Amino acid sequence: MSHQQSSHEQQTDSDLIAEVLEQTNEVFSEQVEENAEDTQPVEVSIEVLQQQLAEAQQQAAANLDKAVRTLAEMENLKKRVQKDLEDERKYGLAKFAKELLSVLDSLELGVQAAAGDSPELVKLREGSELTMKQFEAVFAKFNIETIDPAGQPFNPELHQAMVMQPSSTIAPNHVITVFQKGYVLNGRLLRPAMVVVAKAEDKPVDSSKIDEQA
Repeated sequence: MSHQQSSHEQQTDSDLIAEVLEQTNEVFSEQVEENAEDTQPVEVSIEVLQQQLAEAQQQAAANLDKAVRTLAEMENLKKRVQKDLEDERKYGLAKFAKELLSVLDSLELGVQAAAGDSPELVKLREGSELTMKQFEAVFAKFNIETIDPAGQPFNPELHQAMVMQPSSTIAPNHVITVFQKGYVLNGRLLRPAMVVVAKAEDKPVDSSKIDEQA
């Protein structure tokens, strides 16, 4: 191969490379122009921006209100659960205590019935009284209090009037007799006291006025 032929081949290769580069540059330039057209800034009016801002603020306010309501509901639920647990702790014994009251009533009736002086009755009375004191000690331990309102003003929240009876010694609307004691558990009524309530005595009829009317 002569020197002239080698130079000619090198020149041809150079021309080919140059042509390829030129075509590549043209394609790249077209793509850049297309991308530039696609990324032209979009003009947005102030009114549209204000509307979008108002909508965003409205949504934020709604979300805040929902969050506040949810927190309030959770707080109320927490308080209700705490109250239920506290009530269960305080008054969980109510049903059991009511069952014990009937036993205590029977003991009291037994003591009242054992009024004789015979040794057997004395022992029975002493045993029943001791058992009643044990009941009272247990009741005090669990905050069960007795309602024995003899001579006190009638209280419809704690007493149940069985009958109204005229009395010259007890003030009207006061308790004369207690048929059955009442009880409260931690301030809550377990059973009202069954009582007789005094009322004013009936005024005697003036016989002289009757004679005058006749």
